[in-house]
Amino acid sequence: MMAQYFAIKEQHKNALLFYRLGDFYELFYEDAITASKALDITLTKRGQNQGEAIPMCGIPFHAYENYLSRLIRQGYSVAICEQMETPEEAKKRGGKSVVQRDVVRVVTPGTLTEDTLLNAGLPNYLCAINTSDDQVICGFVDISTGVFLLETSDPLTLDTVLEKYSPSEVLISESARSSVERASYIVTHRKKVTWQPASRFDSYTGHKRLCQMYQVSTLESFGHFSDDEISVAGALVDYVSLTQKQHMPRLSPPKKIRSDGFLFIDAQTRRSLELTMTLKGEYKGSILSFLDHTTNNLGKRMLYEQVSHPLSNVQKINERLDGVAFYAHHTDVRRSLRDLLKQVPDIERCLSRLSVGRGSPRDLDAIRNVLGLIPEIKTLHLRHEDLPIILTRSLHLLKNLDELKDELDKAIVESGLPVLTRDGGFIRLGYSPQLDEYIQLRDHGKELLEQMQARYVQETGISTLKIKYNQVIGYYIEITQTHKDKVPDWFILRQTLVNGQRYVTHELAELQEKILSASAKALEREQQLFEELVQKVLVDADTLSLMAKALAWLDVAASHAELSKHFKLVRPVVDDSKAFQIDSGRHPIVEEALIFEHQTFVPNSCDLSKGQSLWLMTGPNMAGKSTFLRQNALMIVMSHIGCFVPAATAHIGVVDRLFSRIGASDDLASGKSTFMVEMIETAAILNQATESSFVILDEIGRGTATYDGMSIAHATVEHLHNTNQCRTLFATHYHELTHLEKELANTACYTMAVQEWNNTILFKHQVIRGCADRSYGIHVAEIAGFPRDALHRAESILEHLEAKAQSTEGQTIVSVPKPVKRISELDKFVMGLNPDQLSPKDALDVVYKLKQLINNGDK
Repeated sequence: MMAQYFAIKEQHKNALLFYRLGDFYELFYEDAITASKALDITLTKRGQNQGEAIPMCGIPFHAYENYLSRLIRQGYSVAICEQMETPEEAKKRGGKSVVQRDVVRVVTPGTLTEDTLLNAGLPNYLCAINTSDDQVICGFVDISTGVFLLETSDPLTLDTVLEKYSPSEVLISESARSSVERASYIVTHRKKVTWQPASRFDSYTGHKRLCQMYQVSTLESFGHFSDDEISVAGALVDYVSLTQKQHMPRLSPPKKIRSDGFLFIDAQTRRSLELTMTLKGEYKGSILSFLDHTTNNLGKRMLYEQVSHPLSNVQKINERLDGVAFYAHHTDVRRSLRDLLKQVPDIERCLSRLSVGRGSPRDLDAIRNVLGLIPEIKTLHLRHEDLPIILTRSLHLLKNLDELKDELDKAIVESGLPVLTRDGGFIRLGYSPQLDEYIQLRDHGKELLEQMQARYVQETGISTLKIKYNQVIGYYIEITQTHKDKVPDWFILRQTLVNGQRYVTHELAELQEKILSASAKALEREQQLFEELVQKVLVDADTLSLMAKALAWLDVAASHAELSKHFKLVRPVVDDSKAFQIDSGRHPIVEEALIFEHQTFVPNSCDLSKGQSLWLMTGPNMAGKSTFLRQNALMIVMSHIGCFVPAATAHIGVVDRLFSRIGASDDLASGKSTFMVEMIETAAILNQATESSFVILDEIGRGTATYDGMSIAHATVEHLHNTNQCRTLFATHYHELTHLEKELANTACYTMAVQEWNNTILFKHQVIRGCADRSYGIHVAEIAGFPRDALHRAESILEHLEAKAQSTEGQTIVSVPKPVKRISELDKFVMGLNPDQLSPKDALDVVYKLKQLINNGDK
């Protein structure tokens, strides 16, 4: 057996081998040590190999998915090795024959289909990467839904593409190693990467694989693909085939994604704006979590795709907005639709499981239920004549597959469906006469024997005749010695006893065989019928897949409309202009948090029209500059996915590229300091932004010496204004830059309103025209809890620097005053006390005096 294990393990060196032994999957040697630590299960030792005990651990077969899920989430791949025959079948080949085993599937993070292993609301992409000249070709497959995409980028934007799709597993050709291994995403997610031989990316072999899978002689009907794109697509199909063994999932034909149809958002901007997860890596608090009012998993994944891929085509954006507006205006339709959509199961993943042989009766039931809802959903809409074109197109994809539904209705029971096919009991009585016969024998065998016994009594006249059973001879007819002369000649004698005799008949033998095998045959027949039904469903798989997309879109559109009612969002005007006019805009996530705390968000307007397309913003920290910058960027994202925005009114000229550079971060894994990362990101903006782009920048140049930083910030503003000429919000603490308002025609200065009162400041969170004269950093330090003596020292130094700073040969020379000890009234009072001379009454008076000094604020 161990020889067999070693032979199988040799073929799957990079995976943990689940080796089936009866009711357990066993792991041995290094696999056992690794799994015992990862799963926190007991590591044991059995037998010996070359004098050493063999490490091993095991998990129950019936509960293996729970353990498998934990391993996959930790980045491991698992090879499932099953028994291909029973022990009885093995013995027929010889008494010492080992049960034949083979790997039926390799489970990897990018090739999952089970609901228990997947995040229901997110896609699960397997990625493949190769390079050609100065291009990087990326392929993405989600075998749980059948999505198959190809996208081409250059090495500089590879991070952006990978961040957009967030694949669970990345296959990279060895020939591309030197070009992509330093990419930030690859460095950060090394555990996801599997380096593949360049031979797996051969375009000729890839073309053959794809044609074979889609059963075509050429791929031209799917579009024009270069050899490099075919090589990547072929590598993906090859890997899926290797991991799925005998079952190839249903994949849609590969589709090329053209970047010019989508809003370009680089990887840093995606993270900065927290589109799909927060900077802490959490879902809650992201824009995706705010937008998600969908009712089912189809809609959740569609929304994720929309947030990850905002549009840049004005017509398509407005078509989406038309759909949202319809549901916003027709409350009755929206509510009824959402009630229906809550009943829609995840038929995309049902289809995937059915196509790879991992489906269950519940997947068939899900298909049936969806088909039953389609007429209601269509009727709900078709009574309205003002349907926008995007809804009309979606409804057209919802087909009435009456024949398939009728077949499933006839075949599948209404309730009590088992999780696994092998549990049986899911085919309706009357669907298959043969199955009905087996079930009758299985469930009513005793009644049939009683009927036979009664008939034999009547035919023979032997009143004491009994049909009984034992494990040696099975069912038999027992007749006492008294009536042995009445036994007919067609009774066959099996045993003679002291008190009687035992007989069988051909009829009884046949009934016995039917009864004893009925259960197994009933299950076998049910599984045959299940496979037949699966094939009937897969015939309509493409239609069902398109229906799933249409249902998902309806769910997202209704979700956006529901959101607009909850948070008072408005439809933006989106056109081909360079306008950006927001009246009383709000940050959706901050506002949601404030509502929860029964507080009110202070709205702010933003007008980047001609003459002030670049706002130079100053003002103190904590006053709301970053929130203001982000809320305007988020309104661009929301409008470009086809959602309403949090404002009183909004006019947004379509944006081709969105850039955000806010906050400090480093990339130590690549040897980049915080300032270097800042400069790289700023350089990317200056090199890539166009007149149709939108840029938000905060604190450029603060990571180096004052004059260096100020010079960089100054040059950045000028370049954005003169060369890029894009709509820009530029926040800075370099107040010296505000003079640029007079020098640059399209620049306007804005600041955050602050009110000083009783030696403190109040942040009003309002954006107003003008410039800040200082940053109030010491006040923020006070709010943060700086010690009093450190604050007083900072105030003293600040006053001295502002009064004495002078410049010599381009360098600032400042004499910093020596610290002066500040003695408060409280200090004086405490230092004047002599505890040894205090009476109890005097000590009580001291306590009152201390309380009075503290209440007066003298700390």
